[in-house]
Amino acid sequence: MNLNQKICIITDLDGTLLPASKIPLEKDLQAIRKFEQAGGVFSVATGRTVQASERYAGMLQLKSPMIVFNGGMFYNPVSGKQQILQALPEEARTMTEEILRENPDVGVEILCAESTWVINNTETEQMHIQVCGVVPEYGTIPEVQGSWLKVLFSMPEEHMPIFIDYIKSKHFQNIDFIRSEKRFYEMLPPGNSKGSALHEYRRLPGMEGFKMIAVGDYDNDIEMLKAADFAVCPANATESVKAVSDLILSSTCEQGAMSELINKILNQEVVL
Repeated sequence: MNLNQKICIITDLDGTLLPASKIPLEKDLQAIRKFEQAGGVFSVATGRTVQASERYAGMLQLKSPMIVFNGGMFYNPVSGKQQILQALPEEARTMTEEILRENPDVGVEILCAESTWVINNTETEQMHIQVCGVVPEYGTIPEVQGSWLKVLFSMPEEHMPIFIDYIKSKHFQNIDFIRSEKRFYEMLPPGNSKGSALHEYRRLPGMEGFKMIAVGDYDNDIEMLKAADFAVCPANATESVKAVSDLILSSTCEQGAMSELINKILNQEVVL
């Protein structure tokens, strides 16, 4: 079976393609292979670092660049080449120091191109590092070397509304914030998102004429879904994500949402 047009699927990982086990379902892997054999292009857009994403490049046998750091970088899993799209401004350092000083119980993780730094190693931060499967550096903000691509703040879900209100009250300039999971809130470069990265993805060599299908489940996926030609979410997506999706799948990430989508595409049930 061959696709009747050029289609690229860009999917979020956690909560969209990946179930709670963080291991892709076999039915999804088989569907991805079938999609690629039909002429489709498949890749991912994730808030994870390169280090936390590489094993999935292998599991998924990715051949096209990945969007990582929530849109801050392209990473080519074949060549290993990295292309930083946007880094945090220098003032992010003083902002992070202020946030940590006034919120000492919040986990803080600074993500750079080549390393992950844990600045405040709380229980939720330890959980995040374990899930990502990375080996971090531990230190203070002045010790962090290299360009900052994002800062992740972690906390129990019940503390999140208070923290969000705090951030809003600070009126920080030249910086963006996004909630990427019920326990995670991220500081990003201004205007940076998976959506801005998707616009750049269209300009990559070989992507001319492709229709872009984006798949996501959480708030940090919304700009990517809006930037795509067709927006899709699994059944477990947040209501805000469902509101901007062209297709809400009947399957969750635990049930094989990706295989459901690909079968719909191959059966020409998705009209682009």
